[in-house]
This record gives sequence, structure tokens and C-alpha cells, in this order.
Amino acid sequence: MFDWRSAKDWKHLWRYYQTGIVNTVFGYGLFALFVRLGLNIFLAQIASHGLGMVFNYFTYSRHAFAGHTTTKTRYILSYIGNYLLGLAALAAISHFIASPYVAGFLSVVFVSLVNFFVLKRLVFRPRQET
Repeated sequence: MFDWRSAKDWKHLWRYYQTGIVNTVFGYGLFALFVRLGLNIFLAQIASHGLGMVFNYFTYSRHAFAGHTTTKTRYILSYIGNYLLGLAALAAISHFIASPYVAGFLSVVFVSLVNFFVLKRLVFRPRQET
């Protein structure tokens, strides 16, 4: 799955998080904006997640997983799972942390690590040489 001794795997994780920083700024920025505009945190999360999913597809496929193949179906299914995990994390964290901004950020951090392994193993696959 992930070889902790492999420079290649560490480089791939680094590229994922480089892209993830851009994606997080975009997605969390939307979440914070929607909360600021008065949306319930769960409505803000689904709206920002949906818009972020489209944005993330392009950034991940062009940077973190460049040269890999995928289908939009696998990507969408992975993000449905990602959303449900993020929703559960947000609900759990918001019981302990009153700030919706901090709770939202912490759920993003947790879910992003899980998302890397899902994208790497199930969604984006190395191209087969013919």
C-alpha cells in the first residue's frame, strides 16, 4: 500500500499534499464563506464539498496523479465516501470543539489522509504500457 522506505512513495505523498493545500484553501474557503453567509455547517459542508470535488478532480489528475488513469465514476464514488467520512468527522469533532471553523478544519485534516490512500489505490491507477 505505502512503502515507508520508498522515496517514490514519499514523493507521491508530497505531491498529493502540495495539491491538497491548494484544494483545501479552495474547499475550506468556500466552507468558511458559506458559514459566514449564515448557512448551517452541514449545508455549508455539502455545498463546499460538491464544488471542491470538481476543482479537486482537475488539480489531482493534473499534478498529484499526472500520468495515471481513472474514471469519473470511481472518482465520484470515492468522494461520496469521502463526504460521508467528512460528515461523520465533522459531527464528532463539533461535539468537542465549539468553533465550526476549527471543527471543519480538523475534519479536513483527518479525511485528507484517508483520501490519499483511497485515491492512490482505488481511483488513480498507473497507466499500463502497451
